[in-house]
Amino acid sequence: MAYVDENTRVVVQGITGHQGSFHTAEMIKFGTKVVAGVTPGKKGEKIHDVPIVNSMREAMDYEPNASMIAVPAPFVKDAAYEAIDAGVKLIYILTEKVPFHDTMEIFHQASLRSVTLLGPNGPGVTRPGYSKIGIMPNQIFRKGDVAVASRSGTLTYEIVDSITRAGYGESTVVGLGGDPVVGLTFVDVLKVFENDPDTKRIVLVGEIGGSNEEKAAEYIRDHVKKKVVAYITGRSAPPGKRMGHAGAIIEKGVGTAESKIKAFNSVGVKVADYPDDVPKYLG
Repeated sequence: MAYVDENTRVVVQGITGHQGSFHTAEMIKFGTKVVAGVTPGKKGEKIHDVPIVNSMREAMDYEPNASMIAVPAPFVKDAAYEAIDAGVKLIYILTEKVPFHDTMEIFHQASLRSVTLLGPNGPGVTRPGYSKIGIMPNQIFRKGDVAVASRSGTLTYEIVDSITRAGYGESTVVGLGGDPVVGLTFVDVLKVFENDPDTKRIVLVGEIGGSNEEKAAEYIRDHVKKKVVAYITGRSAPPGKRMGHAGAIIEKGVGTAESKIKAFNSVGVKVADYPDDVPKYLG
């Protein structure tokens, strides 16, 4: 199980908005099966030859098993609840600036129904040769055996591109999202990567703030046999500085770049100094 595959069937909630429309077209170019879009009041229309319906309940006639939510932040919770109630098992939230408590409530409802929640405020998930849900650039990928999980959207693209240019390829790439509360953590993704037969090597792209990376190091020590390489962004951040991501907040010395690098090094994970250095440690 690697989140998406050739059987992934996607519905886009908010398909007629700028983000929904543009990224639907890019997903289709990548080979993703986008089976329906949801925009209330637009039923019967099509965009990129994808049929539009008024609700997730109607969209289920097209048998989707995943949803991309690209609606404005105030409407994300309602859209997510609609998708959960409809029975979709993977929900990716593209939208940024989703209210903190809305995300907590979405996460709670998703966990009760065994729904995989990705995001908010992340680039999605890509499996080269199979499917993509989200906004990652199509041209940087090549099918291979390196799995990538990242807290930083732009750095995801940069590091994936460097992996591809170095002659490797990717099995699955997951963008976790930069908010304080997100659906998937490094530990969640490591469990999947470790059991994925297409994955031989793993790259974790972390950033300052929180304890996601430190917990990942503990999990790697006890459960991961595959090679893991890491990169941490935000090393030069002044103490107490709040960075661009809401999740990148350092408090009382917890979540510093130094603590994350130390945690990874203690379990044998090499941490690259620069994004372009990541492929050097994959061999």
